[in-house]
Amino acid sequence: MAGKDKKWKSFGQRIRAIREEKGLSLEDLSHETGYSSDILKEIEEDKTVPPVSLVLQISRTFRIDISELELEEEKEALKRRRKSHKKRVESYAYTSLTKPGLDKHLRSYLVTIDPETKHKGVEYHHEGEEFIYVLKGGLTIQVGENITKLDEGESIHFNSALHHKLSNPAKKTTEFLVVIYIP
Repeated sequence: MAGKDKKWKSFGQRIRAIREEKGLSLEDLSHETGYSSDILKEIEEDKTVPPVSLVLQISRTFRIDISELELEEEKEALKRRRKSHKKRVESYAYTSLTKPGLDKHLRSYLVTIDPETKHKGVEYHHEGEEFIYVLKGGLTIQVGENITKLDEGESIHFNSALHHKLSNPAKKTTEFLVVIYIP
């Protein structure tokens, strides 16, 4: 990938550089990912932290391994703290349980959502299927127009190309397993 020698300062700068290198406008990327140009612009300007689903969609659109989106400093830091690695986005945190790769179709995450949290930011959507299993607490998930409430020990399996969003209506932290299959 051209520009790989560059030292980007942020995730947004990496996305912009790759997008421009591939000759795509923000509108082109919007059509390819299904996310609005406004959201993509906010990510490129580092005003918004992208959800996992958007990062997955971008890596598939660019046809690059998700790890190529990381800065060298991030890769080194990840090596040092791989076991305790957690990413925090708004009111939830996630830990990847599987290694990424272009030949990998299955990804899994351990996710926690703060108590009494409503979904903030963009709705998720990405190619494939998704399975969610609640380990602790409760979870409300909206898939398209359908709203489902899950309690501890319950699960849902759905087409993840449909817009979906999560919230935790409970007074305690919710912990759940997310398994995503992308063909």
